[in-house]
Amino acid sequence: MKVTSSGIIDGIIQDKYGKRGECNDLGMPICSLPISIKEAPEGTKSFAIVIEDKDAFPVSGGFAWIHWTAANITKTELKENESQTATDFVQGVNSWLSLQGGSHPAESCSYYGGMAPPDSAHIYDIHVYALDKLLDLENGFHLNQLYRQMRGHILEETTIIGEYAH
Repeated sequence: MKVTSSGIIDGIIQDKYGKRGECNDLGMPICSLPISIKEAPEGTKSFAIVIEDKDAFPVSGGFAWIHWTAANITKTELKENESQTATDFVQGVNSWLSLQGGSHPAESCSYYGGMAPPDSAHIYDIHVYALDKLLDLENGFHLNQLYRQMRGHILEETTIIGEYAH
């Protein structure tokens, strides 16, 4: 499976997908990365996405920052900023829900919450999972629920990375 994003150029996530782009009234960057999936394995029924920042561990109080979780994606192209208008896939809460993120309500955090590294440039892992089924999840699901539902149903996983400057 091959995954690409036109929002990542030469390993750099472009400004508009993070804190130098469009933010909501909570200060959360909201313009989601475009993602393209090619050569999915035979039997793929859906895709799931997790975008995480392991470089956040020292500044977040000891955890990786989750920027986006999405599941039941049945197409191979996600357009730029599609997280804001999506009705054909479900999205889980991101880490802006946490104490460190401002304890925002789940409704405000159940879509893409872009990059905003506070201390230095961070590396972001964009995991894409090809699954053999649709998952039993609703908007606002938690990361652990996604992984529990995916267990035993992952046909292939691909990770691309990008860096976003401080």
